[in-house]
Amino acid sequence: MTVSQKLLPGVPVIESMLFAASLDDMGLSNSERDIAVQLNEKGFAVFDFPDEAIDQRIERIIAALTPEYDLEHYRAHGWARKDQRVQDAWRTNEDVRAIAANTVVTDLLSKLYGRRAFPFQTLNFPVGTQQHIHSDSIHFSSIPERFMCGVWLAMEDIHPDAGPLVYYPGSHKWPIVYNDMIGKVIGTGADFMAQKPYEDVWAAMVEASGAKPELFQPQKGQALIWAANLLHGGSRQNDPTRTRWSQVTHYYFDDCAYYTPAFSDPLMGNLDLRQIVDITTGQTAPNVYVDRPVEQVQRRASPVGAAQPAPVPGKTPPDFDPQRYLALNPDVAAARVDAKKHYLRFGIRENRRYK
Repeated sequence: MTVSQKLLPGVPVIESMLFAASLDDMGLSNSERDIAVQLNEKGFAVFDFPDEAIDQRIERIIAALTPEYDLEHYRAHGWARKDQRVQDAWRTNEDVRAIAANTVVTDLLSKLYGRRAFPFQTLNFPVGTQQHIHSDSIHFSSIPERFMCGVWLAMEDIHPDAGPLVYYPGSHKWPIVYNDMIGKVIGTGADFMAQKPYEDVWAAMVEASGAKPELFQPQKGQALIWAANLLHGGSRQNDPTRTRWSQVTHYYFDDCAYYTPAFSDPLMGNLDLRQIVDITTGQTAPNVYVDRPVEQVQRRASPVGAAQPAPVPGKTPPDFDPQRYLALNPDVAAARVDAKKHYLRFGIRENRRYK
């Protein structure tokens, strides 16, 4: 056990102020040590993906997923993100799952963070995302914070005109921006645009710091680990005829509570806890606060006279009627948001009427 794990068990070793004092006790090989230093200093590290069958896996994944994308529409009309990614293909594609659950990678991440790593989400892209720079910490976070990371795998040589990944070295050490910092309360009027309210803040932080972007132009089979708060995004795809095949895997770590800060107001009793499936086991990972379980759903007391069955997290009741829900909750209707999404995201916790 490292000194950081002894004194600061709620801080990832790789991001700890005690990292230097812990490095020799992390059980790392020379190559792993280099990765650790890069990740600590820059917020990312590049490595060759450790799978002898990676070329064959990539070939099969591309063949299997190509029909899922409308690349002709993309080339004719430009980027349309919703059409150009497949989320959680690991559920049906064994090669996607094998990449996500690669034991060499999970073992390395476990050493770097000081807790067992497990994959919980995959994203497969055939082209660049052109996504605004962002921190994953508003989308996927943990308590304690920063126990999340991503691994981006190049499934072909990435051309500079194909919209390479862009990142800002060292930005992972900046403060994580939460709702209260930008004067935002989710409450009941969420528009589900999790990232948009933060984008001007991130851009201003980059300008104020003088941080310079770097482009990741890897060869096929190279991968990049990035820290939870590293600012990154997709650069402009100058040539829409090019592909940029890649797989992103997001990882959490044991003994944390997993939630979405962008949809949470913790001090108002609104904590958007996530039900995370550990891809390696297929089981739901328990939400844990320090050393005790956290209830999956936190909700206010039922209104007098309410006669609704206990809600099931992640599922709308069989008799759920979106129009009736909006009629019973005019503030939600006024916000012009999707009734089902609102109920699943907020209505369950607030014990809102739907009939």
